[in-house]
Amino acid sequence: MTSNLPDGTPSSERLHIIVLGKRNSGKSSLVNAMTGQETSVVSAVPGTTTDPVRKAMEISGIGPCLFIDTAGFDDIGEVGEMRVGSTLKAVGQADIAIFVFKVGVGEMEGCEKGYECDADERLWLGILKEKGIPVIHVINHGSDEMPAGCRILADDIRKITGETPVIVNAVTGSGVRSIFKAILGKIPEDFGAQTITGDMVSDGDCVMLVMPQDIQAPKGRLILPQVQTLRELLDRHCQVVCCTPENMQAALDRLSCPPDLIITDSQAFGEVWRMRPEGSRLTSFSILFAAYKGDLQVFYDGARHLDRLDGSARILIAEACTHAPASEDIGRVKIPRMLRQRLGEGISIDIAAGKDFPADLSCYDIIIHCGACMFNRKYVMDRIASATGQEVHITNYGMTIAWAKGILDKVIPIRPGCVSHR
Repeated sequence: MTSNLPDGTPSSERLHIIVLGKRNSGKSSLVNAMTGQETSVVSAVPGTTTDPVRKAMEISGIGPCLFIDTAGFDDIGEVGEMRVGSTLKAVGQADIAIFVFKVGVGEMEGCEKGYECDADERLWLGILKEKGIPVIHVINHGSDEMPAGCRILADDIRKITGETPVIVNAVTGSGVRSIFKAILGKIPEDFGAQTITGDMVSDGDCVMLVMPQDIQAPKGRLILPQVQTLRELLDRHCQVVCCTPENMQAALDRLSCPPDLIITDSQAFGEVWRMRPEGSRLTSFSILFAAYKGDLQVFYDGARHLDRLDGSARILIAEACTHAPASEDIGRVKIPRMLRQRLGEGISIDIAAGKDFPADLSCYDIIIHCGACMFNRKYVMDRIASATGQEVHITNYGMTIAWAKGILDKVIPIRPGCVSHR
């Protein structure tokens, strides 16, 4: 599958490729060889790579990618455990994994009777299998000629995984192009298949975008979901009318007929709903992104679960990006205020920002996630799987606001269970 996205593609829209392996297996050297740059620091000292290192690049025939170099999953000590924890969080973002094995010159390191995955490697291969992440197995050697042990190691990897590994020399770059070929064959079939507006619009529709320019909107710029939605609508040959809530009525008055669809910032649901012409459908950027980045049905069920909560509820609000909260911050002020008005002042609300998403969610009655414009779809789906696996409901900002305004069933794309995002 190829991508037509430009080189300036946001990281959230790129194919995420994580590089995993034990310390000093040559992960960083391999990332440098694949990107053609000194992306990661290379050293013979174990544990040189600490936090995951990310590098965006364009691969001919594949498209925009994001490589993630990680710390060795066999790291030790208190700090080492933290590094391994960061690696595990990064796995949740991966569309594809490159699993690096290292063979020494003339012998297989740590092996006497042939290669066998040790406990760490088996554990991490199991994690990748459980998460459904396609794996490219790579044997990295550092000698001028391929060590004899590589063939033995390759045979054993085939027995363990059922797949033939790619053999490379990360120092010289030998074999790296074979990894690119393997990546092309591992791209998930549904990668890049989602669209933001799905079946909400047809080519040539008139669509109104209502975009408040509040303190959270960067000066001189639109926020990412607005930009991405606008671009997609233009690509679909729609007539797009952009306005702010205070100018919405004037914009409507200039149109000869009502827009087919109105997409608003969720925070303006109330006033936009009151001005919406009869026959114009209404939704929000956040609700569209619920289907684009996640699972609309799960988020809808989560929003409906809010009806069953009371003043003793414990709620987690998850933000994808870390930012300095504004005085009327949507996730830390406005939504908590709405929830307390509906459920009572006794509810408990925790905030998780960026990648600090708890592993144990069992103490929460529901999770309310932001639109996740800064996350790739794989990462959002991983969080959804974590929540549903622990029998915890999850929804997002837009659906929560629609629920609080009493218009949830009137603003979701089509009907849950029948959403088609081609």
